[in-house]
This record gives sequence, C-alpha cells and structure tokens, in this order.
Amino acid sequence: MESPIERFRLSEAAKEQLIRLKRSTKIEQWNILCRWAFCRSLAEPSLPSPVSDSTKGGIELTWRVFGGELSDVLLIALKQRCHEDGLATDRPTLVEQFRLHVHRGIGYLVGDAESQTIDTLTHLLPPPNP
Repeated sequence: MESPIERFRLSEAAKEQLIRLKRSTKIEQWNILCRWAFCRSLAEPSLPSPVSDSTKGGIELTWRVFGGELSDVLLIALKQRCHEDGLATDRPTLVEQFRLHVHRGIGYLVGDAESQTIDTLTHLLPPPNP
C-alpha cells in the first residue's frame, strides 16, 4: 500500500524527548520509539492538540523507516482513526494527524518513562540477537 506520507520531520523538542527516551529505555532506534509514540497516542480517545510547525533542529524520518514491515498496518490505523474522529482521509489531513499523533505520543512516553511504566513496554521487545 502506498503511503501518502513519504517523509516527516519532528520538532527539536520532540528530538530532545526522544533522546531522553533512548537513555531511559536503552532503545537506540528513533523509528521504534516513534512507532510506540504513534500507537500510544492512537490509544487516547481525544484529538491530539496542535503543535508548533517549527521542525528546525528536529529529526527527519521516512515513512518506510518509521513503519518498517508494519507500515501498511500503521497507515490503516491512521486512516481509521481519522475516520473515527470525523476527519478526512486526504493526504494533507493524514500527514498532519500523523505528525500530531507522533508528537503527542512522544510526550506520553516521556511521562510513562518518568513514572517507570515504560518497563512494561520494554518487556515486549524480542531478546537481542546473539
């Protein structure tokens, strides 16, 4: 399935939060943390709040790197969420909602990590390759 999102940029604040998450979780890949953040935000019933459009000093990821082998499932989840929220599923709406969900989810994960509940997520990871 072709994604309407080719690349996306996160703010400098999100980058700093991801760095903190990398330290606390020992997960080195931005894409895994962003995937968790996206899913964490989708689990919340409310719409995500707007965030600054400034991405100067932030990080950039491609959809392919972000989603990996789950990219089709994640795109379907985004479209379903937009539909449930009464939003369009056109390209600009999907791009914006995706960015808002990732940013919100990163904030939630930082809060989870600070309250030590992130440990429950790290137990879901497969064991490292020998």
